[in-house]
Amino acid sequence: MFEPVPMTRLRLVILERDERAVLRHVGRAGVLQLTRTPAGPDTAPLSPRDRNAELLRLEHLSARLKNLRRSLAPPAAKPPAAPGEMSLEQAGRQLQSFEAQTGELLQRRQRLQERCAEMADLSGRISNFQAVELPLDRPAESAFLHFVTGSLPAQNFAGLEAAADTLLVPLAERQGRQVLLAFTTRQNRPALDRALQAAGFTPETLPVVAGATTAALAAQNRREQQLAAAELNALNASLKILADTFAPAWTQMETALDLERRLLAAEQNFPRTESSLLLTGWLPSADVPALEQRLHELTRGCIIFGATPAEALPAEEIPVLLRPPRWLRPFALLVSAYGLPRYRELEPTLFVAVSYLLMFGMMFGDVGHGLTFACGGLAIWWRSRRPQLRDIALLLLFCGLSSMVFGALYGSYFGLPGLKQYALWHDPLEGNPLGFMSTAIAIGFVLMSLGLVLNVINHFRRGQFLRGCLDKFGLAGILFYWGALALLLKYAAIRARGLGALAVLIFIVIPLLGWTLKEPLEFLRRRRSAPPPAPAHQTRTADPAGSLAGSFLESLVEVFEGLMSYLSNTVSFVRLAAYAMSHSALLLAAFIMAEQVRHVPAAGGLLGALVIILGNLVAIILEGIIAAVQALRLEYYEFFSKFYSGNGQPFQPFCLDSPAEPATG
Repeated sequence: MFEPVPMTRLRLVILERDERAVLRHVGRAGVLQLTRTPAGPDTAPLSPRDRNAELLRLEHLSARLKNLRRSLAPPAAKPPAAPGEMSLEQAGRQLQSFEAQTGELLQRRQRLQERCAEMADLSGRISNFQAVELPLDRPAESAFLHFVTGSLPAQNFAGLEAAADTLLVPLAERQGRQVLLAFTTRQNRPALDRALQAAGFTPETLPVVAGATTAALAAQNRREQQLAAAELNALNASLKILADTFAPAWTQMETALDLERRLLAAEQNFPRTESSLLLTGWLPSADVPALEQRLHELTRGCIIFGATPAEALPAEEIPVLLRPPRWLRPFALLVSAYGLPRYRELEPTLFVAVSYLLMFGMMFGDVGHGLTFACGGLAIWWRSRRPQLRDIALLLLFCGLSSMVFGALYGSYFGLPGLKQYALWHDPLEGNPLGFMSTAIAIGFVLMSLGLVLNVINHFRRGQFLRGCLDKFGLAGILFYWGALALLLKYAAIRARGLGALAVLIFIVIPLLGWTLKEPLEFLRRRRSAPPPAPAHQTRTADPAGSLAGSFLESLVEVFEGLMSYLSNTVSFVRLAAYAMSHSALLLAAFIMAEQVRHVPAAGGLLGALVIILGNLVAIILEGIIAAVQALRLEYYEFFSKFYSGNGQPFQPFCLDSPAEPATG
């Protein structure tokens, strides 16, 4: 529970003939993260196989299949329980068969759709003029007559002045515009055009159809639209039958192509000889025996199985997998949001669960509000089957229960004043606020001390004994932090015993001296372990260890940073008490406002109830979000910053059936 799942590094030598069988089993099991290994004397002489050409062909086939599926929109079909492997040649032939059976129908549908679009456009162009028998025999060309068709804003029509020898024929008014026919002589055309332009006229060009009028063309167009729609419906029905017939085969083909894509990508990781290959990867140590037995069966014993425990390898190379108990998974999500631990770091999910619930409940203590959160969590759990939503539901449930516990301590039940007498303690606004703030700081002191202890353990587990002892968050930091608190609280008693100077020396001077010496000692250690200097005739590179003076300067900066962080991080926990009091104050303000509006004639009681309900809703939503965010902030910045790196690499197993298991799975 307190560390990532133990991992093992595998090195498998298998025959090339068994490659697909091994990959398929490993992918079905979903327990092995494959790693790419270059060719070399310690691995295999030949480079991993290049599968880019096959992957490119596969992507081309997938694009064609996707386009065909988009055109036909077949119904969703369940993926096959055990999809078979399909070569690219087989996939190409099957897709070609699909395209041959649907190609002519799709082309006919495309032409019909284009024809329907043309007829719809024609209908729109003549719809405003179909009420008149307007001839369409090249109407724009006449030796004596000029007329225009179009529309203008309806409010501008009344002010449009017609010149002599001009006829304005208003038609229907649509969407605030007046449809208009305007006739005049060729000589008066410029005057008419100027008047129409000033009125905001928009011309609409009519089609030219020999021997037709607008009314006749509109009727003919409607008949053709009806025929085209009927033919299009028949085509769509035929295509739907084909789509229903092909749906299972399409789903099987897509599944097979996705399987082939993953297998081809995996094959590019393994160096090889003429007849064998080297497969490497990581898996949980508990899964090694079962995998070894199954691979021996698949390869009929033609396998060299090598397993190296992760403890013998650098932590930076080892992927991290967290498998907390079911009830801790919501808090593992909070940890993973910050980052995964390194392989040899302690995993803090249990500590986060306890501290997060404690801080959230302290800031959001109300039995009614907590019950609302708990019921919301139960509702999400009941209605959802998705693991992520169920984790969120559990988090809401736990936070609600914590809020209810602190609400019982505060005597807060939706803020109702009459129930405060049943408090197990008292309301945060009552009593001694400085004492309440001191309690919040004490919680922070305990949490930060836990972070310091975990940091020392992490350094010792990695073999970094110097850092574990002298780091500002190491043993020297613990001595300083606990000693400073003792001096702050009991200095008078210590001084009365004549131990004041000794206490300052032990608890303040020695830790600060250790912080100052840490980087110089690290510098000297790196210098001793560095390779010998290059000969004089070779070009010298910059010393990666830096300089002794620079290390002293870095230590002084760390001393100042450590002093500031201890002070600011500890005081930061005052917000636990501050937000608890603000939550109580918000509810108190709601009841004070409700008491005031109750004096309103007739509707005073109703208004008072509405104010109380609204105040509680604001408290649940606003204060709930604030408490959740502030508790998470204290976890990340005050607790995690003492010991947690958060830069571990997630375990991502090779998986064929579903997406890879998350690192917190």
